[in-house]
Amino acid sequence: MDDIFLRPEELLTVDLHDKTVLEAEYILSKELDTLPYYIKVVEVVHGYRKGQAILNMIRKEFKHPKIKRKYQTFNRGVTRFEINQ
Repeated sequence: MDDIFLRPEELLTVDLHDKTVLEAEYILSKELDTLPYYIKVVEVVHGYRKGQAILNMIRKEFKHPKIKRKYQTFNRGVTRFEINQ
């Protein structure tokens, strides 16, 4: 998905700093379960300097039916989900 064509209201940011892996998984699942129809991209801010457990869970293990694909940004502490429409 080209961010240049993404309107601000189509992006949801979820900040998972200072969460455990279990908390992060629960929060992400709930956010995706209740996602408004107009959201096209979910930006997950997980960080990477205080450990990579959440980063690895999000990029390798986490799955949800609404996720079309996952992609990394230039910021290593952020992963984006493209959402099925």
